[in-house]
Amino acid sequence: GIVFPYQPLHGQYRLNFHEAERACQEQGAILATFNQLFQAWSEGLDWCNAGWLADGTVQYPIHQPRKPCGGLHLAPGIRSYGPRHRHLHRFDAFCFSSALKGEVFYLDHPAGMTLEEAKQSCQDVGAEIAQVGQLYSAWKFVGLDRCDAGWLADGSVRYPIAKPRANCGPAEPGVRSFGFPSKGRFGVFCYKER
Repeated sequence: GIVFPYQPLHGQYRLNFHEAERACQEQGAILATFNQLFQAWSEGLDWCNAGWLADGTVQYPIHQPRKPCGGLHLAPGIRSYGPRHRHLHRFDAFCFSSALKGEVFYLDHPAGMTLEEAKQSCQDVGAEIAQVGQLYSAWKFVGLDRCDAGWLADGSVRYPIAKPRANCGPAEPGVRSFGFPSKGRFGVFCYKER
C-alpha cells in the first residue's frame, strides 16, 4: 500500500482522532499504522506536519532535518508527539491506501470544469470522481503521470508526477496539490472499478 498525508479543506491541524479516521475513510483509505509510516519514511516520505496514526499517537516522518521540523540537530527519523487526546487535540492525518481494484484516468474539457461538472463528466463515462487515496495508489502502483491538475472527490485539485520534468513541480516524483480552489476550472481524475 501507500501512506499519504491528508489535510482537510479548512487547513492544517483541524482533525481530532475520530475526524482523522473518517477523513481517511472518505478518501478510500484508513489511518496508517506506525509500521506503515515507518516503511513510507524508509522509502523517502518527508513531511513536516504532524498527523494521527491508527494507535492514537501523533507523529511525522523527516528525512531532511530542518529548523521548523524538530530542529536541525536531530537525526532523520519519525518524530513523535506520543499519544494525544482523541477528542480535544487536532492534527492532520496519515492515511494508508492499499492496491487499486480499478483504474484512475484523467478527463479534460477545453474550458475546464467546475467540481460539479467534473463529477458529472465521470458519471457520464460510467465512472466516479476519484478519491485522494485512489490517485496516490495509481501514482505509486501504476506509475500514473499527468502534468494536468484535476479535481478529486474531496474538492481538492491535484496531479500525479511519476517522471519529474520542467514545469511539473519539484524534482522528486509525487502527487502535487493545488489545495481546495473554491472557484476555478480544471480537468478531473475519475475512477472506474475493473
